[in-house]
Amino acid sequence: MDSKTIQVGVIMGSQSDLPVMTDAIEVLKYLGVEAEVTIVSAHRTPQRMFDYASQAADRGLKVIIAGAGGAAHLPGMVASITHLPVIGVPVKSSNSIDGWDSILSILQMPNGIPVATVALNAAKNAGILAAQIIATFDPKIAENVKAFKLELKEKVEESAQVVENMRF
Repeated sequence: MDSKTIQVGVIMGSQSDLPVMTDAIEVLKYLGVEAEVTIVSAHRTPQRMFDYASQAADRGLKVIIAGAGGAAHLPGMVASITHLPVIGVPVKSSNSIDGWDSILSILQMPNGIPVATVALNAAKNAGILAAQIIATFDPKIAENVKAFKLELKEKVEESAQVVENMRF
């Protein structure tokens, strides 16, 4: 695959985050957005994190989705290095305090270093948001996102019809 077609980087602090982050990867693929996926630990591989974030734009990336659990410094540290938008996915890890540590670590960024933060384990929303960002300049992705939103609407309308036809 030509790296110039890859527009979103999906990174996570460890392989244990992959089951959550797979939702972002799958929805990006569904929406026609090419992504690269790797592990980048803010604490165990800080140079790898620095290199990844500082070179992301040169590789053609437009958005980075960063998932992390526990102290969850990865999204914020990446955002401090790159000018690209970073979407943080708080992951409830095995050593987590009900996920609040991850949520607050990603959400409470200082002014000047924004990280868009989705709900706990909501990697699918991160993927959708990344696609919506790409859609602002890519007409094909814009059409895919519009169709996806229409599918969501139709599913709700179908469910509403089923419920309305029930006898209570």
